Amino acid sequence: MRILFLGDVMGRAGRQAVTDMLPDIKRRFQFDFVIVNGENASHGRGLTEKHFECLLEAGADMVTLGDHAFDQRETYGVIARDNRLLRPINMSDAAPGRGAMLYDAPSGQRVLVINALGRVFMNPIDDPFFAVEKAIADCPLGEVADAVIVDFHAEATSEMQAMGQFLDGRASLVVGTHTHIPTADHRVLKGGTGLMSDAGMCGDYDSVIGMDAEEPVNRFLTGMTRERFTPAEGSPSLCGVAIETDNSTGLCASIQPLRIGGSIGQALPDFD
Repeated sequence: MRILFLGDVMGRAGRQAVTDMLPDIKRRFQFDFVIVNGENASHGRGLTEKHFECLLEAGADMVTLGDHAFDQRETYGVIARDNRLLRPINMSDAAPGRGAMLYDAPSGQRVLVINALGRVFMNPIDDPFFAVEKAIADCPLGEVADAVIVDFHAEATSEMQAMGQFLDGRASLVVGTHTHIPTADHRVLKGGTGLMSDAGMCGDYDSVIGMDAEEPVNRFLTGMTRERFTPAEGSPSLCGVAIETDNSTGLCASIQPLRIGGSIGQALPDFD
């Protein structure tokens, strides 16, 4: 099975990248399932219903969130009624929605997607390792699920890599989101799990992690706030990671970064 994961969609530029590029990429490389992290898709904070539908129409099979999951109030209603939208599994049980879901891919194969939130340099949250392990135990790879994808929304690359090692042999892919910077450490671990510490961002890279550079630079120089952060709206890039799984085990057979457009350079999958 071929699975594409796209990193944090950042504002209008990120939505444009997904809308303009994903349909062709999905068709060209014959991806069986597409996951998009949409937690910054609406004005750089959260996800509105309109923008959620926009990502689905472009070709996303489901959408994950992160620490800005509920910055848009309408997300509460959308996530309660649509299981194609996930929030971090280790949020409070009082939060609406779900953090893990078994989806039927158009190919007929079943994909377990889990969204979790890190704790290092982040606001207090329940243990992500325990929560993810329980979700996988309830729906094990190769028995119930044909693929298991974990979106680990975290700040520290060490915590992202620890999650990959923790789940090695039990997940098809562990991929980090949140930092908006794609890492160069994509690899298949000894047990067969694909790992990439951060998938990067879909948006304008001529920026400071997706925000127009002027105000972030001002705050670093002066320590003072002059105005709100504003999502950059220049040339859009599509950024993520592609994997191909072994049909007999569900583990990762190959993993490759994907980058298209903008100023970040280009990397395309090269499936045999």
